Amino acid sequence: MTGANQALNLVVFALFVLITLYIVYRVSSRNVSQSDYYTAGSSFTGGQNGIALAGDFLSAASFLGISGAIAVTGYDGFLYSIGWVVAWLMGLMLIAERLRNTGRYTLGDVLAFRMRQRPVRAAAANATLVISLFYMIAQMAGAGGLIALLLDVHGAGGQALVIAVVGAVMLFYVLVGGMKGTTWVQIIKAVLLILCVTMITAFLLGKFGFNLSAILERAAERSPLGDSVLSPGAKYGATDTTKLDFISLSLALVLGTASLPHVLMRFYTVPNAREARRSVTWAIWLMATFYLCTLVIGFGAMALVGPEAIAAAPGGENSAAPLLAFRVGGTVLLGIVAAVAFATILAVVAGLTITASASFAHDVYANVIKRGDADPRTEVRVARMTAVVIGVLSIIGGIAANGQNVAFLVALAFAIAASANLSTIIYSLFWKRFNTRGTLWAMYGGLLSCLVLILFSPAVSGTPTSILAGVDFQWFPLSNPGLVSIPLSFLFGYLGTVLGGDPADQRKQAEMEVRALTGLGSGLK
Repeated sequence: MTGANQALNLVVFALFVLITLYIVYRVSSRNVSQSDYYTAGSSFTGGQNGIALAGDFLSAASFLGISGAIAVTGYDGFLYSIGWVVAWLMGLMLIAERLRNTGRYTLGDVLAFRMRQRPVRAAAANATLVISLFYMIAQMAGAGGLIALLLDVHGAGGQALVIAVVGAVMLFYVLVGGMKGTTWVQIIKAVLLILCVTMITAFLLGKFGFNLSAILERAAERSPLGDSVLSPGAKYGATDTTKLDFISLSLALVLGTASLPHVLMRFYTVPNAREARRSVTWAIWLMATFYLCTLVIGFGAMALVGPEAIAAAPGGENSAAPLLAFRVGGTVLLGIVAAVAFATILAVVAGLTITASASFAHDVYANVIKRGDADPRTEVRVARMTAVVIGVLSIIGGIAANGQNVAFLVALAFAIAASANLSTIIYSLFWKRFNTRGTLWAMYGGLLSCLVLILFSPAVSGTPTSILAGVDFQWFPLSNPGLVSIPLSFLFGYLGTVLGGDPADQRKQAEMEVRALTGLGSGLK
């Protein structure tokens, strides 16, 4: 890349950072209570929150990774997009309204509502911290990889410095702006991201006379796989194991999306359940638009750049969208892509940080350590200190994982979310007999089984693309454990409930059912 390209990338990114820092500073004066810091005082509309949901969920992996996967493997890469869009239907139909009505600030509020508070809140906080930290490390490591491609910074020290800068800016968003500032950053980022992919798609279609079939035909000609890239099986159809691996990955992505703590926490930033449902509807439409654009971008990159050139670029598959942007729009469009990619990382990591810090401060400090008698201002102060610790850990982890195969970290976050959270959410909201023992067995059983299976899978060792490529201690054949660990968590929850422990509190269960359906007594403003 030329020096002019690098300078433009830096200027566009700096403008985004300065504008969003100013917005965060302007809204920070209204962070005067727990509700303001954790949930922005439930002041956002369904449309605003839906855009923020899209901004919270659409990470650098979605923007660069999906386009790159399609550009190299064709149809099989697009299957990721289908899974993520379908996943939001579960959130819309089963979770959004009931979760918004039952909880207050965190997932722990829902899970502990009719259980023993301290052990369940501790379990919810532990799962949230593990999920968030792995997700954040993947995003921060992704920042290092983007730098190598977009700013031509190839040294480990330079990439580490950029990761640290990204982490510092993200911490400012969280510490000063709270949920309100973070939400506005995510709204701006989502709008920029949708405009960016729409612009690239329009330019690309224009080059082919607005004929999608022409793009697909040219892509098949450029690909070593030929016409097979236009149908399923190019990547996941070779053996029975790869087919199972894809089913397992799809299960984790579809069920994990509706279980991610930073996504679930967004339902509390709206004033009522109706707006929570509207949030998910807005998010579904925006993400459907985004992923349809990535389909065109991916095959367009295959057609104009070529899979070999993409694989040989510094960022590998992740370079597909930037290389295509440079091909169809020159330096200016590449600069916009660079800024949007950085903005994506900043917004997603900020959302994860505030969720993890809120979970620790509200669930562990206020309700476990202080037994529900914490001073609200002290609780917010603990949340801010926790955010700093989490931010520093994510920076260190991102630097350590820089250059590694970070895709497994994202898959791990989704698998853990589905394994630890989904069964407990469904059982808590819909099963009257579900008790404290069942909750703990489901959460810890799903969490630990997922971690153990990932540790002994090909994602960590035994293959050239593993994290530890030089050793081999794998015995679990699938790279993602969702096919096993998610059913196990439901089984653990069932067995823990029926084998004994404290019986379910019928009065609290009835209260929870009324609150989930009507919102009465939720206490949210």
